Amino acid sequence: MNEEKENATGTHEQSTWGVGPYSGDPTKDPNYSKFDPELLANGDTRNVIDVYRYWSMEAIVADLDTKRHGYHVAIENWQHDLNIGSIVRTANAFMAKEVHIIGNRRWNRRGAMVTDRYQHVTHRPDVESLIEWAKTASSTGGKLPIIAIDNVPGCKQIENVQLPKECVFLFGQEGPGLSQAALDGADMVLEIVQFGSTRSINASAAAAITMHSWVMQHVFS
Repeated sequence: MNEEKENATGTHEQSTWGVGPYSGDPTKDPNYSKFDPELLANGDTRNVIDVYRYWSMEAIVADLDTKRHGYHVAIENWQHDLNIGSIVRTANAFMAKEVHIIGNRRWNRRGAMVTDRYQHVTHRPDVESLIEWAKTASSTGGKLPIIAIDNVPGCKQIENVQLPKECVFLFGQEGPGLSQAALDGADMVLEIVQFGSTRSINASAAAAITMHSWVMQHVFS
């Protein structure tokens, strides 16, 4: 029988893998200060890589913070988009610095598959608040450019653009796309040409392609 544990975000994690209680003297482990006493005693069934076994969630997040990339991900949630969970999961996989949920605070966390507990997720009430925050959000205290991803007249092709090393990728919803306020407030609007229309494909796929493009330009170039 699979047990489900609910975490602080309200999502669930199934106990279907992992390791049992720590074997030996944990105080002799170089990572002992990062360990969670409960996990040491009862085992670690979380879906984490082996290097993070027995680590507390706070210690894992702190370590990930030293490795995150310079871009943020923002999702305009004005119709309770069901794709948000998968976009959060993708942002975590591609080591985005932070995810911003704009508009409705509620979103379906099941699609994130508990990765939201290891990713910084911030709620912003509207696009205007994101734009105001971005004005001084770069690592130097300057403006963090907002790159909107949508297929609208006059947009550029993501395949032909050098993406900023620090920026915010702003995604809308499958079908309606981004609101006019979001498009007007963006520093640049890009489309994903290979799919013909960003609005006609799954929004989480658009997010994955965008983040992959950034990583290929700045990590593997």
